[in-house]
Amino acid sequence: MMMFGLFLLSFGFLLDRGTCTAMQSELRITTIKQEPYVMSKGAQLEGFCMDLLSEVAKKVGFKYKVQLVKDGAYGRQEESGNWNGMVGEVVRGEADLAIAPLTLTAAREKAVGMTKPFMQTGISILLRKDISEEAGFFDFLSPFSAQTWVGILIAYLGTAACIFIVARLSPSEWSQPQSEKNTFDLLHSLWYTAGALTLQGAGPHPKALSGRVICSSWWLFSVILLACYFSNLSSTKTPESSHLMVKGFEDLANQDVIEYGCLAGSSTLAFFKNSNNPVYRRIYEHMERTKSFVSSMDEGIRRAKEGNYAFIGESVSLDLAVARYCELVRAHEVIGMRGYSIAAALGSPIIKNLSVAILQLSEAGELAYLRSKWWASSCIADMGKVSAVQPHNLKGIFLVLSLGLGLGTLVAVLELTFKSRRRAAEHKKTCCSVLTEELSLRLRTSSGNRSQENVDKDKEKA
Repeated sequence: MMMFGLFLLSFGFLLDRGTCTAMQSELRITTIKQEPYVMSKGAQLEGFCMDLLSEVAKKVGFKYKVQLVKDGAYGRQEESGNWNGMVGEVVRGEADLAIAPLTLTAAREKAVGMTKPFMQTGISILLRKDISEEAGFFDFLSPFSAQTWVGILIAYLGTAACIFIVARLSPSEWSQPQSEKNTFDLLHSLWYTAGALTLQGAGPHPKALSGRVICSSWWLFSVILLACYFSNLSSTKTPESSHLMVKGFEDLANQDVIEYGCLAGSSTLAFFKNSNNPVYRRIYEHMERTKSFVSSMDEGIRRAKEGNYAFIGESVSLDLAVARYCELVRAHEVIGMRGYSIAAALGSPIIKNLSVAILQLSEAGELAYLRSKWWASSCIADMGKVSAVQPHNLKGIFLVLSLGLGLGTLVAVLELTFKSRRRAAEHKKTCCSVLTEELSLRLRTSSGNRSQENVDKDKEKA
């Protein structure tokens, strides 16, 4: 029994030592060139996957030698049952690991061992920015938000009301309410304010200081407002901010103007082929009927840049194309979320260690750092997209206008008060009684004048 126990202990020690030796031996890594995962830099390879491989090798503890896949394919099962591409090399033992943007699928999971995903992705659409829909009837309102337009309307009505009131209160503007007609009635005040807003002018202009203060404030408000409006209008009409006609896969399936396709033999194609969704089935049938597949990511991006072609692919790869080529844009809809994983032979003991290393890198923020490093955008213009002006962006000119309206109204009241004091001294009355009479006369003269005019017309008819 003692001899048998020693034999088992020695066998376990040798097995563990053999496993460690295998882990430390040089592993054969197969990969495929695709920016920014794997790229050539002289005689060396660089990219996201190369940095990831370096970090994982440090944590797991192995040396490696990288080789490019011979047939230039990711890996799909042929009709004969054999696998091609990187998956095929791992299955046949020609490589120990496959590290690339290799999508984790059920079919591949049956053929090889797959680690925890090191990156999440989905399927989306890549198009040119100038493939846009027709302009809407109310696109001219887009420079300002709805709240800003409401604020402008309130400011317009408030200014017209202040001009109307000040023109009635100020003695310099309306000296004889009994016999003289007030030029600034309500309709003319609205017309005058609208004319100033469009920089056209609509005379006559106010004569009193109070009216001129209000008009000056409104003119300043109008000039700044129009400058902001035309600046934003020209910016929102540039191709960079056009609205896509194809916003999702349903839009793509319901049109026949733009051709579309995906990478031949890819997991993206398999997703549409195996889907029971009627929209996705129509997309697959259209691609099969028109044979609009591309042989590589570069070809798909090139055709999208040429226009009138929508390339369907992995969202992270499309994001890279958008970062590199400013004329391209990715649709917002993303479907079929899945992950990229490292592939190894079925039952390989290294899979567990690789998955733990990937999770550690994710928790430490290393994967996010590598993503930002290799997906940095070179499109400076796209970072300056103009959004609708909000009310708080124009709070300064609204404040100036409010102060001008308040100051003009105060000056008009002071003008009327000074006149009432002079009349009170002449007629030996109290200032308050004279001021009350003036206010009553000026605020009621409009209806009184209309009644008197109607009486005169009736007399003329008689």
